[in-house]
Amino acid sequence: MRRTHGSEGAGAQQCAPATRHYWLGGKNNYPADRAVAEAMIQTVPEIYEGVRVNRAFLRNAVRFLAADCGIRQFLDIGTGLPSADNTHEVAQGVAPDARIVYVDNDPLVLLHARALLTSTPEGRTAYLDGDVRDPARILEQAAATLDLTQPVALMLIAIMHAIPDDQDPHAAVRMLRDALAPGSFLVLSHLGLDVYPEKTHLKAGVDQVNAAAPGTLFPRTRDQVARFFDGWELIDPGLVPAPAWRTTSESVSAMWAGVARKPAA
Repeated sequence: MRRTHGSEGAGAQQCAPATRHYWLGGKNNYPADRAVAEAMIQTVPEIYEGVRVNRAFLRNAVRFLAADCGIRQFLDIGTGLPSADNTHEVAQGVAPDARIVYVDNDPLVLLHARALLTSTPEGRTAYLDGDVRDPARILEQAAATLDLTQPVALMLIAIMHAIPDDQDPHAAVRMLRDALAPGSFLVLSHLGLDVYPEKTHLKAGVDQVNAAAPGTLFPRTRDQVARFFDGWELIDPGLVPAPAWRTTSESVSAMWAGVARKPAA
């Protein structure tokens, strides 16, 4: 859950990154953030595990792209507060010359990122103030660090479910994808209540978040999430629950997750 600009309400803007950071074991949060996080755990005990599964998906996907696919450029939108296994740490652990651009629109996130996230000497890490609903601005700024004529991994981890349908999230992702070179990848995870339809309390948890901070979460079905990948080649095992993406984890996460490659023109 990440802060987005718009009509979501102050609660969505202020508590979401720090709350998720708390679930990941981070220290850059406040009593109010911890109270919200603990209340959510009471309603949805799986959320603590699910956030960590989502981070594991990021880690596994970045390592796969850097080690197996030769990707050396990453555009991570909706970064959130720094925690363990950030995109640049995983990518540069495989390829020290990798370049990473982080994008977020929360001043607190950017402040902590600039203070805590440092690049290898061979690579580069940049931090941009941007909103996924303004893809043209993101692409313009990212081009100062990334060569958009070469493959890029576009990272959209647990962000698009913060964008309502009336703000056309699919169009925003399509504009970002269209600007990338063939051989680029999309890495995306997205909240979906149909991941475990039998777990009806998951909806209660979403309702709880939206009651505290209206307009924070917009879960989508698997078919709706699949549209973000339209026209690209999904990498095996396809669009699956996050715990099932190239792992044998028995953990629970109400996130659809997938990685897709842009085909040659």
